[in-house]
Amino acid sequence: MTTPTTLEASARHLLSAEGFSRVVHLVQRDNEGIDLALAERITDEAIKFVAAAATATGRHLRPSKAVDMGWHALILHTAMYRGLCASLGRFVDHRPEGPETLRRDADTLDHTMDAIRGAGYEPDAYLWGPLADTEIHAGDCMHSECTEGGSACAAPPMA
Repeated sequence: MTTPTTLEASARHLLSAEGFSRVVHLVQRDNEGIDLALAERITDEAIKFVAAAATATGRHLRPSKAVDMGWHALILHTAMYRGLCASLGRFVDHRPEGPETLRRDADTLDHTMDAIRGAGYEPDAYLWGPLADTEIHAGDCMHSECTEGGSACAAPPMA
């Protein structure tokens, strides 16, 4: 698959504004302390991941832990998720691996980011980098900067 020369920064247009907002809300609800801007970025990356997985047949892709939060929130909106997959031409199953087979290495994430580019989107490097593939807790904010007082988690601004 050839990567398009002009990559879209966002995939949120693949959902209605209301649908996107509902998924963002669920990301925030289920992950205490994540601010609105970060929840929106996580949701957007989850949509890009689904678009890549729907078009990259025969390739093993996996989300970072940060993006996985958005994917799970998206899947929980089953009718919306089914519609998204239908619009992309293929249903993307969620197949969790067991702890004994789970491989979280940079090569797999790089491979997934390449597939996202192949689907026409620019991945948000922060949400696919090594820090985003660690456990996310409001207290450590993906080992990034926290808002004043440490009460919420915020990612660095998009480049």
